[in-house]
Amino acid sequence: MLSLQKLLELMFTFFKLGLFTFGGGYAMLPLLEREVVQKKGWATEEQLLDYYAIGQSTPGIIAVNTATFVGYFQAGLPGAVSATLGLVLPSISIILLVASILKQYMELAVLEHAFAGIRVAVCALVSFSIYRLAKAGAVDTFSLIWMIVSFAAIAFLNLSPLWIVLASLIAGNLAAGRGKAKP
Repeated sequence: MLSLQKLLELMFTFFKLGLFTFGGGYAMLPLLEREVVQKKGWATEEQLLDYYAIGQSTPGIIAVNTATFVGYFQAGLPGAVSATLGLVLPSISIILLVASILKQYMELAVLEHAFAGIRVAVCALVSFSIYRLAKAGAVDTFSLIWMIVSFAAIAFLNLSPLWIVLASLIAGNLAAGRGKAKP
């Protein structure tokens, strides 16, 4: 039976993630992995990677989509709503507060330097997330080659990620049919 305690735990966990994560969905991945996989055991690394992939290919914000998936698989629709609300409440509150104050002080050098420092930290977080995703996703030669081809198609050919995801669905099934990829 679904308990209020479970819903509150989902909401509070994702509230903490939303409160302390800067830089968007990719920057959230290490914290999400620590909370959802390592601390709570709500998903495996592979499942989290799947939620992230689906979240990437569906409309909306990746982090919100991922929170919704985790919440749903933990407690159905009420869990999805709890996790999603928990994740977005801090952002909405902080954005409203910051926007009302920041408008007056955006030209200050100290703020410009602070944002430059934050951008560097976010780049480091994203780089670490990419490393972890690549390590979990490239489980054999086929997946490593497909990862490189997908990256090149997006980065250099400016292909839409949607087409890459669709091509990956087909390629993964073809490779599985030939015994070259994990089911």
